[in-house]
Amino acid sequence: MHEYSIVMSLMEQIEQLAKDNNATEIVRVDIKVGVLSGVEPHLLQNAFDTFKLETICHQALLNMQLQPLVIECRHCQARSELTERNVICPNCKSHDTRVIDGEDMMLMQLEMNAN
Repeated sequence: MHEYSIVMSLMEQIEQLAKDNNATEIVRVDIKVGVLSGVEPHLLQNAFDTFKLETICHQALLNMQLQPLVIECRHCQARSELTERNVICPNCKSHDTRVIDGEDMMLMQLEMNAN
């Protein structure tokens, strides 16, 4: 389960951002998780809940925005949003598509408290 290593990396990034901003507590963590990111949202939530207990995020809520897969067809030029792991154009059924968005997991925003 690589979600644990992802969360450990996320916690390191959060702790550095908290330190840079003199924060004493993280209240909310907003992330974007793409359909093709390879991350399973429920496993990521479980890993976050496990690892947050001994960090500055110990009471933080994890807010996940699921990013649909956005593809552009090179055959018919249609741009499509998909919620499944599928890169076939729903318009013309071509396999000649390009992924525009939905492959990444990104930290979008932190809500922090400072002294």
